[in-house]
Amino acid sequence: MTIAETRADSVPASLSQLVSDHLRVVPDFPEPGVLFRDITPLLADGVAFAELVEGLADHYRGRVDAVAGLESRGFILAAPLAVRLGTGMVTVRKGGKLPGPVIGVDYELEYGTARMELRPDSVVNGSRVLVIDDVLATGGTAAASIALIEQAGARVEAVCMLLELQDLGGRSVLEGRHIDSVLTV
Repeated sequence: MTIAETRADSVPASLSQLVSDHLRVVPDFPEPGVLFRDITPLLADGVAFAELVEGLADHYRGRVDAVAGLESRGFILAAPLAVRLGTGMVTVRKGGKLPGPVIGVDYELEYGTARMELRPDSVVNGSRVLVIDDVLATGGTAAASIALIEQAGARVEAVCMLLELQDLGGRSVLEGRHIDSVLTV
């Protein structure tokens, strides 16, 4: 099965190729007609995963004061990146997962609503934050997370997505934001 792949100009081509080489496409999951892009082969390859983290660290070094991981796969990317950058990590969670006090933002899904929450004391006022997650699809989770981080007093410097599903239009929801998609399909 082939997938059309492009990369963002600001992300090194080597990282795009690395993700592409370690991406497994699973047809008809979680339902018929859906092509699921599975990053677990990348995560399972210690050398490739380390190369990804180091490449992202090189790209963002000196530009951010914290890395915000979005639940749940964003945590997998944010933690080692924050360590490599020597910054803190902010966890942005689904509603009801953090002990209080929290701030929250509700956002629309195709069928219903969802909520993202954040402990405001985990964000340093005025800090520059990188938001990172595995997939940019419709953009709702990322937009809610950005709103929370800014409500807590930080500035979102950039948004990094391992994969961007271009046909779902998430980039338009984040208009005006610096978005680095390592691989766009």
